[in-house]
Amino acid sequence: MFLNRQKELEALRSRFRSERPEFAIIYGRRRVGKSELIEHFLTGRPGVRLLAREEAEGLQIKRFSESLANYFKDEVIRKNPLTNWDALFTYIAERAKKRFILAIDEFPYLVTENKAIPSILQDFWDTKLRHTKIFLILCGSSIGMMEGLLGGRSPLYGRRTAQILVSPFSFMDAYGWLNTDIQRAVQAFCIFGGTPAYLLEFDKKASLWDNIRQKILRKDAFLYKDAEFILREELTEPRYYFSILSSIAKGKTRLSEIINDTGLDKGIVGKYLSVLSELQLIERLVPVTERRPEKSRKGIYRLRDNFFRFWFRYVWPHLEYVETDQQGYLLDRIIKPTFDNFVGQSFEDIMATFLMELSRQKMLPAHFTKIGRWWDRGKEIDLIALNEETYQALFCEVKWRERVNAEALLKKLRENAMHVDWHTTKRKEYYCIVAKSFIKKTKDAILIDLGDIKRMLKSSLSRSPSID
Repeated sequence: MFLNRQKELEALRSRFRSERPEFAIIYGRRRVGKSELIEHFLTGRPGVRLLAREEAEGLQIKRFSESLANYFKDEVIRKNPLTNWDALFTYIAERAKKRFILAIDEFPYLVTENKAIPSILQDFWDTKLRHTKIFLILCGSSIGMMEGLLGGRSPLYGRRTAQILVSPFSFMDAYGWLNTDIQRAVQAFCIFGGTPAYLLEFDKKASLWDNIRQKILRKDAFLYKDAEFILREELTEPRYYFSILSSIAKGKTRLSEIINDTGLDKGIVGKYLSVLSELQLIERLVPVTERRPEKSRKGIYRLRDNFFRFWFRYVWPHLEYVETDQQGYLLDRIIKPTFDNFVGQSFEDIMATFLMELSRQKMLPAHFTKIGRWWDRGKEIDLIALNEETYQALFCEVKWRERVNAEALLKKLRENAMHVDWHTTKRKEYYCIVAKSFIKKTKDAILIDLGDIKRMLKSSLSRSPSID
């Protein structure tokens, strides 16, 4: 099954219709659906996807040559395979007088084997390929390397005509697939996240706890070790990275806390945090009102992906329970007692995206340009949405709880807002409270419960991915 990415597909299709030579870079984390996107783009269009492997260069070229022979039904190169990159790209240039898509998937594997590949490709693009009707796609999961191809030091700099960063789905995008009770949908998204390969593992007919037990806590389950496999492919010293990720997952979010928890030197932790950020596995957050985020000393770290957050919080530290078939103990004694707290943290992220969508849809009292958390000297606000030009601010508390007293919470929210040092003399303030449900309401704040969220989602807040 493929969760359609209509926006990305339409971007590729419109460029295909242009008939101009195109050079597109497609990149993103593993399991996010890049290869499936390319395959769906190729459906009904002339072209071929060549999948690179971690193997010797000669074998790569031979396999590519065989794939091209099959596609073009060329018995000549079938019997006499191409032997080098110059011959391969020359062959492609000759066949691209008509519109033709050449997608090279896992391109970083080629570069690892031969670092001259970008230079060779640059030469052929400048002298031959850009004078054809080629639609060239380079695709890869190594985000650092793929972004390097876009940078000023790359031989390919300035050649690309498009780039697509394929990201995990937001909750609003994923909701159409989950297609279940809104509370259960939120919980499922907080476990499986927006990565299509993980999201498709969710069994809509099974209970939430059975999903965790059968899809994650079984030794033969795809999701049981996939996070570990992915990290071992990307990282050279995974044990240190695992320690850092586990530390962050259990709430050690400040640099000093991570150092104390892992026992690693400050320099090592700083270096590894930088690598994990480049891989888009973690992010550094600062209070949304900080004027120079890169200089802020208030930075904290958190895992970006819900599934990795769940795995490093509950699975990685307790592998022995799974290995000794004590999944029931792990589920009942460790996961269930803290699960609402875990969901509550991810629910804030869901609502941050949701509120910005409401802003774009003009369903809030003002238009906001950014949103994030705020904290200072022991005071915290879950979310603040800001407009730097109009000095409007929306202060928001997000509670994963039933029967919330909105009046009492609004009073506390107003008090905390007084400590927010952001255009205090001229800003216009609004307030918002989000909860599962309310026992006591107020007219002085925007109140959003799970029923409201469900109605807004179903009324066309966001496109929902369909399934092929």
